[in-house]
Amino acid sequence: MSATSNTDRIERSVVINAPRERVWRALSNADEFGTWFGANLKGQTFAPGQRVRGQITACGHEHAWFDIVIERIEPPDLLSYRWHPYAVDPAVDYTEEQPTLVTFTLKDMPGNSTLLTVVESGFDRVPPHRRLEAFRMNSCGWEAQLNNIQRHAGA
Repeated sequence: MSATSNTDRIERSVVINAPRERVWRALSNADEFGTWFGANLKGQTFAPGQRVRGQITACGHEHAWFDIVIERIEPPDLLSYRWHPYAVDPAVDYTEEQPTLVTFTLKDMPGNSTLLTVVESGFDRVPPHRRLEAFRMNSCGWEAQLNNIQRHAGA
């Protein structure tokens, strides 16, 4: 049982009709990740300690950047990174804020399918003036992104 409050973390899961290796590739290959996530990550690589940055390509968010630092990669079970949640205002310098931690975990499921779980934690350290909106937007955002990867990897 977690001791964190429910305002500190978002957790979402989806079963993808694809083997774990396929889902892992969709997560761990930066170019492929960008395809379903909606960010231009062409030519970049996910590696621990590596910063990966690309313009958001999703309609209406082209002014924003996908900007992460890879934390851990444990093939084919876990990928995690840190980022500044809902960092969409080009006039704001988010670098002084504590980033949240996004962790994807994969588990085999019956029928050669995969359970993908994403947990984003650390919202209690986001500055109070933007914490609730970041939590709300990412809560909705993760539902949409899990649908995206489910369509992408399960195709």
